[in-house]
Amino acid sequence: MTDTVAFSVTTPAGARTVEMSYERLGGGEPLVLLHGIGHHLQAWDPVTGILAAERDVIAVDLPGFGSSPALPGDISYDLQGVTPVLGAFFETLGLDRPHVVGNSLGGLLALQLGHDKLVRSVTALSPAGFWTEAERRYAFAVLTGMRRGALSLSPQAVARLARTAAGRAALVSPIYARPGRRSPDAVIAETRAMREATGFEATLAAGRGGVLFTHDVPDVPVTVGWGTRDRILPRRQGARLKRLIPGARLVRLPGCGHVPMNDDPALVARVILDATRPRSAG
Repeated sequence: MTDTVAFSVTTPAGARTVEMSYERLGGGEPLVLLHGIGHHLQAWDPVTGILAAERDVIAVDLPGFGSSPALPGDISYDLQGVTPVLGAFFETLGLDRPHVVGNSLGGLLALQLGHDKLVRSVTALSPAGFWTEAERRYAFAVLTGMRRGALSLSPQAVARLARTAAGRAALVSPIYARPGRRSPDAVIAETRAMREATGFEATLAAGRGGVLFTHDVPDVPVTVGWGTRDRILPRRQGARLKRLIPGARLVRLPGCGHVPMNDDPALVARVILDATRPRSAG
């Protein structure tokens, strides 16, 4: 069941109210899941049940995506704008330095939260921010193409395409290595999420300035998983991350695409559970 919480964020112009939607299940140490641009919290559905057996899982819709409204006009969609919003969200839910797992944009945000010491550990799956300019332009072109496709297709056309494996591949193959494994209902829902994402253009605009993650994440455990079949952010970018964050554990995800949770749920869940093992467990 999706809940929505409203909370205050302090900006240079004063306090602003932000709303975020989330789903929470399970028990144990808190674990926050952050999706990528144009997606929604249901991207994590293939792994949330496995994770919830051992963790208090909070899957969120980032501001301007899924069921979460857009940010107030004076809060930007860059790291400096969104990271404090997530910190305020944690405080509102009583999450004391949760573990955080992010995919793509969510992975970049997770690393920034780690750098700011707002989390216990970071697990980043194909995180943004380690690209060359040419790689960034390519990734943004693919994402923009998916957005245009979602906007141009009628709901009826999407439903027809989603009924076949070939149609699902046409809709979501840029992000999944195995799009046929995604259910028709899930593909319909995430195409709608892409179409209705009020924060999409503002997030891309914030990234066009050449957003890069350029610093270490000391004193916070960092695990990075990268799919061998990532078509948006090639896994060679993981080598650049390793140079910047030498203490990071880099994990190869064989046969997985840019959003690996659907391609191999068991593997991705195991990587996350290992990375977020309670310290008392040794």
